[in-house]
Amino acid sequence: MYYKVLINNIEEYAPIVYTPTVGLVCQNYSGLFRRPRGMYFSSEDRGEMMSMVYNWPADQVDMIVVTDGSRILGLGDLGVQGIGIAIGKLDLYVAAAGINPQRVLPVMIDVGTNNEKLLKDPLYLGLQEHRLGGDEYVSVIDEFMEAVFTRWPNVIVQFEDFQSKWAFRLLQRYRKTYRMFNDDVQGTAGVAIAGLLGAVRAQGRPMIDFPKQRIVVAGAGSAGIGVVNAASRTMARMLGNNDVAFESARSQFWIVDAHGLITEDRADIDPDARPFARRKGELGHQGLSEGASLVEVVKKVKPDVILGLSAVGGLFSKEVLEALKDSSSSRPAIFAMSNPTKNAECTPGEAFSILGEKAIFASGSPFHDVDLGDGKIGHSNQGNNMYLFPGIGLGTLLSGARLISDGMLQAAAERLASYMKEEEVLQGIIYPPISRFYNFNSDFPVCVVCCAF
Repeated sequence: MYYKVLINNIEEYAPIVYTPTVGLVCQNYSGLFRRPRGMYFSSEDRGEMMSMVYNWPADQVDMIVVTDGSRILGLGDLGVQGIGIAIGKLDLYVAAAGINPQRVLPVMIDVGTNNEKLLKDPLYLGLQEHRLGGDEYVSVIDEFMEAVFTRWPNVIVQFEDFQSKWAFRLLQRYRKTYRMFNDDVQGTAGVAIAGLLGAVRAQGRPMIDFPKQRIVVAGAGSAGIGVVNAASRTMARMLGNNDVAFESARSQFWIVDAHGLITEDRADIDPDARPFARRKGELGHQGLSEGASLVEVVKKVKPDVILGLSAVGGLFSKEVLEALKDSSSSRPAIFAMSNPTKNAECTPGEAFSILGEKAIFASGSPFHDVDLGDGKIGHSNQGNNMYLFPGIGLGTLLSGARLISDGMLQAAAERLASYMKEEEVLQGIIYPPISRFYNFNSDFPVCVVCCAF
């Protein structure tokens, strides 16, 4: 009955089982706990995980969503309380992809927490010690992966809300061995690419013009770099998939983090961000330098798109949005993608009040459309990962693919981008409404199945 109600009223209940309400639940999970809703593995269980997986009563598990609670949404380290995000994601697998609810498994890997408030909270349910690091941490995740794939060889494991320094490393470590993907790196990237392609269409241009888009990215964590990597690959593929194409694609991105514009002059650049650091030869004629502020970058670059994956609420200030008025595009796009709602870089009301009806707006959390007067509507698009991950999981199950490839994720992103009708896109509607959630997730497996073979 629960899932029937959820499916029939997905527009009303998605914000409750998922963002933004799930974030509030995770913050208070220890005080709300009534019964276990998944499996908990801890660093103290090393050597026992192979036995532990057989305690789960289901003989077949199709989907696992696993987190270590180190970066829940934009709320930071919530330790074992992050299990709520795994539960919510799997509810959407059931509601959108029709996965049997008896064949899904939320998992928490408890390796401690660096959240000082939780370390002092007598009600906290997890290990009250600082997080493991280095090889010890990796050995815990290795043992977990070996255990679940030994019992359920055909399961799909979705990594969720791991902090940036582990998200990329674990993805590269496991993706060629196990059926797994990282939703923050790959799912966020797919949804963002779909929105970026939709923005090109909304500007009255063909999607093949995507490599011409000038994109300023605020945020250099796992989600931000994941989006830039995937978007640059999409651009390069459209340009011929050679070295020149990749270099051209790289030059379309300006990444700004907490220290400003990332350039080659920065000491200790994150290795994942290094390929997109602006070159010295590029900075002179752009009038920019290492550490330039977001406002400076927007003023000088005049981007077609500003993409927020910073987890800093209000980062797209009035000054930043005013600077976007000089965009090289007649319809600049604002993607305030950080979750939950309070972490959105700006609201649709703020964007449309400054940029007017021509602006294209998308956010990670749900917002209402904006009444612009005279019968005009400023459409608030929700560009959330729930548009992709249920279909990716179902498509992988249906195809029997042994690995989840970049081509499968790319196919799902492009299918989402092309799902909207031309008249909808020209109105600034670049993502489907939540009321059509089940329909478009049912379409994606066809793309994924084709790419799997």
